[in-house]
Amino acid sequence: MTRHLLSAGDLSRDDALLILNTATELARLADRPIKKLPTLRGRTVVNLFFEDSTRTRTSFEAAAKRLSADVINFSAKGSSVSKGESLKDTALTLEAMGADGVVIRHEASGAPHRLAGWIKGSVVNAGDGTHEHPTQALLDAFTMRRHLGNLDGRRVAIVGDVLHSRVARSNVLLLRTLGADVTVVAPPTLLPVGVDGWPCAYSYDLDAVLPKSDVVMMLRVQRERMNASYFPNAREYSRRYGLDAARMAMLPEHAIVMHPGPMNRGMEIAAEVADSVRSVIVEQVTNGVSVRMAVLYLLLGGNDSAIGPPLGEPAIDTETQA
Repeated sequence: MTRHLLSAGDLSRDDALLILNTATELARLADRPIKKLPTLRGRTVVNLFFEDSTRTRTSFEAAAKRLSADVINFSAKGSSVSKGESLKDTALTLEAMGADGVVIRHEASGAPHRLAGWIKGSVVNAGDGTHEHPTQALLDAFTMRRHLGNLDGRRVAIVGDVLHSRVARSNVLLLRTLGADVTVVAPPTLLPVGVDGWPCAYSYDLDAVLPKSDVVMMLRVQRERMNASYFPNAREYSRRYGLDAARMAMLPEHAIVMHPGPMNRGMEIAAEVADSVRSVIVEQVTNGVSVRMAVLYLLLGGNDSAIGPPLGEPAIDTETQA
């Protein structure tokens, strides 16, 4: 593992499997009466969020606390940032406080990379603009492996607002590293320039892709990032690119439905699909805590070889089992 987690593209296959296998061990804590480990006792983790977040911030906070770290939640609203303080000055303040790890979400793409150059602690990218969201990709891969086993050769369709989605970018990079075949599906206006250079296929036809997919991941339409008309109206978008019961029936029997949340029910995904037995959307949230525990543990806990002993059980290599 490197000192920071800034991009899913920075992870080698071995790095990714180490995180996923560590998360498998840590997930066992959920079945215990006491869900805490002393692993990061005495370490300080700062959640530095310049954008609103519910799932990600709460998930990182829960992950750090279950590892016994001290957690400081820093919100840009009501802080010196709202008075004009720069990111660098904020970073120097965190450095002076002795932060061992900083989890940052920022509206500017590349902000976590700049922060990593200013502080001594580890930096985890919790979403930067429309760029990346590596821990979301890791929890998505973790969820896929629990249902499908080895991801080599698995076919994943990522559908919707790819242009504005940091989740799509990180998933394409990580899933390719893990051997999956990814296809992004969207109207031409919601595919980024240069998508033909991404390590994936792309399509405008959802109905043609679904019957061949082991996983379909629906993306939220990010209207807050749109400054133009990318499609005629919500009804037309839903008709062409929404996942309803009829389209879900086109999937292979073993296929699963995912969504990084929050969902626009009735637009990119129908309520009956989101709540169906094929949906693993709630499970994704649960798995996010285990995966983020693994990331913090490996970045701040030191020796990789110490992964097994704190849990009292040997590591399980689910990649070889699949």
